[in-house]
Amino acid sequence: MAAKRKTFEESMLRLEEIVTRLEKGEATLEESMALFEEGTKLAAACAKQLDTAEQKVRKLTGAANAVPEEQPIKGEVL
Repeated sequence: MAAKRKTFEESMLRLEEIVTRLEKGEATLEESMALFEEGTKLAAACAKQLDTAEQKVRKLTGAANAVPEEQPIKGEVL
């Protein structure tokens, strides 16, 4: 049976859990390596999902050749 693909939000939540666990420094070396490997795979999957979403937005807005520009979130300083 194939594993269910995680949503972006599920992947980010798991990635946050992994980072928290690694930052605590309580895992063994073997556990830390396994967590790090899982985390790098999740980060790559999230990046791919974001890239796909960005391409869809560009296509829908007709801005396929536009360069993305970061905009600050209300109250945030870039």
